[in-house]
Amino acid sequence: MSKSYKVNKISKRQLTISGKGDSIAWRQANVIEDFCSPWSSRAVNKIEFKALHDSEKLFFSFKVYDSQVHINPSEHIYNSINNSDRVELFFRSDSKMNPYYCLEIDPRARVMDFFAKPNKNFDFNWNWPSEHIEVKSSISKHFFVVEGAISLQSLFNFNLLKNEKLEIGVYRAKYSKQNNGEYNPIWITWVNPETETPNFHIPSSFGIFKFQ
Repeated sequence: MSKSYKVNKISKRQLTISGKGDSIAWRQANVIEDFCSPWSSRAVNKIEFKALHDSEKLFFSFKVYDSQVHINPSEHIYNSINNSDRVELFFRSDSKMNPYYCLEIDPRARVMDFFAKPNKNFDFNWNWPSEHIEVKSSISKHFFVVEGAISLQSLFNFNLLKNEKLEIGVYRAKYSKQNNGEYNPIWITWVNPETETPNFHIPSSFGIFKFQ
């Protein structure tokens, strides 16, 4: 059975994102901490994920404990994000995942957003409408925070929020330097998809957010 998470409701304009995750409103949120990396023997550093909603927006916050944040230096923004430490949210209408929508966000709040269909058929020319999403971040000595707000209207428009439920994947990629000088990722997920190799682009990696 897939995991579920209760997204508590707050008053309108009670939360304004700063990129620091320091709003007092976040005290009303439940916390997801049970992340895992089924394909690695290395321990997963602590991650705290929270979500809240008001009458207009879904708010989310990742606090990722990491004292060695990796940002790929490529001048091509998507290539850089794709090879950097990041957090990810995937949204789908149903288990057919035809289509689903992906947000991959690095510690500098750069967003790689794309539209997808089964078998990793990605459209990187698609973007989440900019007027319906806001993302901010901050990097500290021992952790980084990625905080965002997504309009409920966009979730309705994409047929994602239905009957007060949202089918969603919550992930993290951690890049570590190897002996040969290259950086390789460790893939971290809220829901264990129970696959032999890392794969977030399958139905079994999703959980359910229940709006209260």
